Amino acid sequence: MKWLRDQSLAPIVEKVEAGERLAFDEGLRLYHTRDLNALMRLANLHKERLHGDKVYFVHSMRLEFTNLCYVGCTFCAFAARKGEERAWDYSPEEVAEQVRRRYLPGITELHMSSGHHPNHKWDYYPEMVRQLRQNFPDLQVKAFTAAEIEHLSKISKKPTLEVLRELQAAGLAAMPGGGAEIFADRVRRQIAKNKVKAEKWLHIHREAHSLGMRTNATMLYGHIETLEERLDHMDRLRDLQDDSIAQFGGGFHAFIPLAFQPLGNTLAQNLGKTEYTTGLDDLRNLAVARIYLDNFPHIKGYWVMIGSELTQVSLDWGVSDIDGTIQEEHIAHAAGATSPMALSQAGMVRMIQDAGRLPVLRDAYYHELETFPRAGLEAAD
Repeated sequence: MKWLRDQSLAPIVEKVEAGERLAFDEGLRLYHTRDLNALMRLANLHKERLHGDKVYFVHSMRLEFTNLCYVGCTFCAFAARKGEERAWDYSPEEVAEQVRRRYLPGITELHMSSGHHPNHKWDYYPEMVRQLRQNFPDLQVKAFTAAEIEHLSKISKKPTLEVLRELQAAGLAAMPGGGAEIFADRVRRQIAKNKVKAEKWLHIHREAHSLGMRTNATMLYGHIETLEERLDHMDRLRDLQDDSIAQFGGGFHAFIPLAFQPLGNTLAQNLGKTEYTTGLDDLRNLAVARIYLDNFPHIKGYWVMIGSELTQVSLDWGVSDIDGTIQEEHIAHAAGATSPMALSQAGMVRMIQDAGRLPVLRDAYYHELETFPRAGLEAAD
């Protein structure tokens, strides 16, 4: 351990090297250490133990079928009210037409999450999924956050498990991880008091796992939460993943930290916050997640939130997935994300290759579709 500057990490290094689980206080020690080189090494060790040099991405399309929402989360700059000029609201047929307009050969995943619409009836949602499956049978529909599922349960007067069953029967392949924000009640009351409660979010994902549906999990960080609350969030996810693996053979595919975007939302205005999360905080967050969430297959570096350059660096900090090509993204960009609206498949391959890693094209189920040739650092120009 000659490379270890913070000797208090020595017991943690021994546990990680032995493949043992960290306790909560050890996770906090990782968050507080100034030995960032050690943190990077440990995260990369864990990542390479799982995936070697492979880094995954998906040829995907992002579609928000409406931005109308009544919930009023203070961190959100995406939601609109009825009658606003910037509002949009697609019918199931218009959703299919939007996909047709933007479709590119090779796209396998359609990612949809949107606002809590104040007026749509329940039938709108399974019909939208059916229309997509009928028109694009090779497209895997990953849609509806746990927050949206709770909303659909309310408007349909059906239990959330039945809502999931009917959407799955219509063709829903997987669930995204949005709506988690931060599980701590103190934070949730201030940033998302009208959204699904933490325990209900976890319960809905457990139900999805019971149906054989694989899901993701997110965490919104960089606003008013503490480091302890970040780790508490991960701890609850780790417990649920343990249960889902034991009972259902699997659960979450990936954990996705989402960096708070400080423009156009009331939370940032109330805090007087105009600065973005720092690169070191982003990398530290990803590394701690990779080490602590030992039962999650993937930690995702979401290039939309932290930029493609830092995402490339994150491949040495425990990240094994960089999301997808997306086509158009509106939620983060409404709050000030400065990344492009889309990346090409060639651009994503190049990003991974130039970091000295092996690009692997996947689908929504993490089936490996194509492995691209390795290229060394000399490929950069």
